[in-house]
Order: sequence, then C-alpha cells, then structure tokens
Amino acid sequence: MTSATLLTPARTSRPGGDRPGATTRAAERAYIRVLVVLDTAVLAVAILVGYLARFGDEQPTGSEIPYVVVAPVLLLVWLVSLKAMRCYDDQVLGYGADEYRRVSAASLRLAGGIAIAGYIADVGVSRGFLAISFAVGTLGLEAARFAARKRLHKARYRGGGWSRKVLVVGDTAHVLELVHTLRREPYAGYQVVGACIPDALLAPVPQRLGDVPVVGSFRGIPEAATAIGADTVAVTASGELTATRLRRLGWQLEGTGVDLVVAPALTDVAGPRIHTRPVAGLPLIHVEAPEFRGARKLVKGFVDRSISLIALLLLSPLLAVIALAIKVDSRGPVLFRQTRVGQGGEEFGVFKFRTMVVNADALLAELAARNETDGLMFKMRDDPRVTRMGRLLRKWSLDELPQLANVLLGQMSLVGPRPPLPSEVARYDGDVARRLLVKPGMTGLWQVSGRSDLSWEDGIRLDLYYVENWSLAADLTILWKTFGAVLNSRGAY
Repeated sequence: MTSATLLTPARTSRPGGDRPGATTRAAERAYIRVLVVLDTAVLAVAILVGYLARFGDEQPTGSEIPYVVVAPVLLLVWLVSLKAMRCYDDQVLGYGADEYRRVSAASLRLAGGIAIAGYIADVGVSRGFLAISFAVGTLGLEAARFAARKRLHKARYRGGGWSRKVLVVGDTAHVLELVHTLRREPYAGYQVVGACIPDALLAPVPQRLGDVPVVGSFRGIPEAATAIGADTVAVTASGELTATRLRRLGWQLEGTGVDLVVAPALTDVAGPRIHTRPVAGLPLIHVEAPEFRGARKLVKGFVDRSISLIALLLLSPLLAVIALAIKVDSRGPVLFRQTRVGQGGEEFGVFKFRTMVVNADALLAELAARNETDGLMFKMRDDPRVTRMGRLLRKWSLDELPQLANVLLGQMSLVGPRPPLPSEVARYDGDVARRLLVKPGMTGLWQVSGRSDLSWEDGIRLDLYYVENWSLAADLTILWKTFGAVLNSRGAY
C-alpha cells in the first residue's frame, strides 16, 4: 500500500562529519547491515539446498569447476547483483513494493545471465543445481526482507526504529494535511519534527501547528533543518514557494546531508498511474485514468471465480462443521442473506453465516444510540444481538466464507470495497458513490487496515483509493495481508 501523498525525492550529497540526521543515518546503516547479513545467510542456505537436492550424497561429475569454488562465487555474484539493482537503497527500504520487485529482478536477471553465459562458454555446472538454488534463494530473500520490514514497522509504531526526521514546509493548511497523512501511516518512516511557514504567518511568540513546532519561515529553511536535526525537508503547496525558490532551496541543501522531497497536491494516486515527463524544464506529472474495464478486468474475474471454486471445494468440510455448530448454538437458519449494493448500483443478496439472533434487525432501533462508529455504519463492540458462536466466527472472519459463493456467481470479487447496504448508498454523495464503479470484495484495504476500528472517513478513503488504483499485484498483496489481519483479529467485532 502507498501513502496518500506522493513523495518525490530529490537526493542531496552526504559529506562525512557531524551533520543533521547523523543518528538517523547511523540507524539506517545498521538496518542495511542487518539486511546484508540476512541476505548472505539466505543465499548460503539456498545454495546448500540446491547442492543437496541435486546431488545428495553423490559426487558431482561432468563439471570442470569444482562446486567448492562455484558456491562462494555464486553467492558473491548474487550479492553484487542485489547491490547493482539498488536493493540496499534507503529510498526503497522499509515501505512500498519496490524493494521486493528489485530483489526479484536482481535474482531473475542474474539467473538469466548465468544461463546464457553457461550456454555460450559450455560450462558444465548443473542446471538443476542452479534452478533449485535460484528458486529457493529468491523466495528466501523475499521472506527475509518481509520479516525485517515487519520488525522495523513494529519499532516505528513504538516510536523507535529507523525513521526520517522531517521538516515540513508550506502553507498552514497544507502543512497540517501533510502531517496528518504522514502520521496516519507511521510505519512509512517519516517522523515530523517541525514546520516552516510563510513570513506573513509568523507571530512574535513561538507557534505550534497542532503539536508540531513552527521553527522558522521560508527564509531560513536550511538553518531550521539544522537546528532541529532534520534529515529531510518535505515541501508541500504554497503560493510563495515558486519554482525558482524551490530550485534555490535544493542548491542550499546540497552538501548538508539533508534530503529534499516534494509533496504535490495530487493525492491518492498510485505509482503505476503516474508518469513524470520533463517538458520545457518542468517535471510534469502525467496521471492515467483509472481502468474499470478491459483485459485486466477479465483476468481479475477469471482469477476470482477460479479461486472461489477451489476454495469452496477445499473448505466444504469446515463449512459443514460451522453450519452444524450454528444450528446447535441458537435457533434460526444457518445462513443469513442480506441485500447489499454491488457494481453499478445493482442489488444482490450477500451470503454470511448467521452470527446474530433471528430478530436482530428489529432490535437495531433500540441500540442506535449506542453506535460506536461515525458515518453511515452501525458498529458496536459488545453487541447483545451477537450469539456465542457468532462472536467466535466474527473474531476469525469465518462468517464471511459463504461469500465465496457470491464471488463464484460474479456478484462480488475476492478483493474490493466493502459491500454497502442500500440505506447507506441512498445517502452517498458524488465522491463516495465511486465505490460502486467496481465489484465489492470479501476483503480489501479496509480489512487489512483495521476493519471496524477504522473511522467512516478512513474506510471510505481506502475504498476510493482501491477503486482508483486497483491492480492484480495489489489484489495478491491484500489477500496475503488478509491472513495476518485475520490472525491478529484487530477490529473484528
């Protein structure tokens, strides 16, 4: 998942010596060293697994180069390939999918290069050994990076870990908006430590924007960054920050060890839809329109139905056990069919295992005053209408498994916005109604980001972000994260 505000980095040089952000740089280098050690260990194990799987206890034959030489050379070249693909660049570490893409690309390109070189030079290294080593190594590298990132994210949530110390520059309203955006996702690693606003807004006494101290004006941005130990200056919108002044700011930050990033006003647009093209010296950002139909949509539909069919077949014993448990626990039907609104505003009946008493809808009016969420949804952490079995099913999201049938029927997708009630849709404004441009999903960004713990505004924001920027790769990522969200059971009630 990407941050709601696009941060476009403009790197500055980093001389030695004491400089702003030295502590952050030290923490960054320590994290990179950990990654190098992890990568080395993973590759050593992968090469050993490849050797044992191919030869076992047998003595390799037919190779002019002994494998006691091949193994360390392969490991070294693999690490060099990772370095060449900038897999240790701090701009991709710790957040976003680019780190994983670079790791895979480095491994696949090296595998292809070795295959071509081996064919041309007619070196007798076993193809099976190489194939197994690269398969195990690539998967291992991705898993190690994932584990390291999760540990880093937990540290950042606790206020530690390696994070960039950010000085935000811009008009008051835009500074507050950017601060809110960066704090909404603390695991991204941008810790706001101060702000600079226009001269006209400065007061003779120290100011704060929320809990962010105002440390200067546009006239002394480099000095302000030095004073508070910031290693990154994030520039957001302001009428006084012209292209010329922004260019001069970049010159002023050269050699200070402080990075310059620019946060355009364009928000909630993912990388694949954004292309930067230089025109007359300006880096114009071209934004492609969202894709709501076409070949990729057909592929998505085929994948959805195929996976749902396989899942229904494999999970049929579990579904039968849950159905029996519901029947024993309380009177009423096993399945609950509720009218929801799907793509294009078409209504359909969504299937769920019944988790409430049979007269739950009639009791809703009595509980309306105890609603614990804002917006149009009703959520209550200790809802008295939920049965004993229902609480267990909701905790692990097992009540939603029958929706696989809705996916198979083409009414829903595996990944998409939350399927709304007709009463909710009746009160949608023009922006929120864009959720109906795609099929609703069994899971989505709302589920992997907190489920019922999310505010109505945040839930809608995530749904609209998905609608505008969906992709098959993003769907697979969300499906993977769904397992973790279910196991944590955060926001499930």
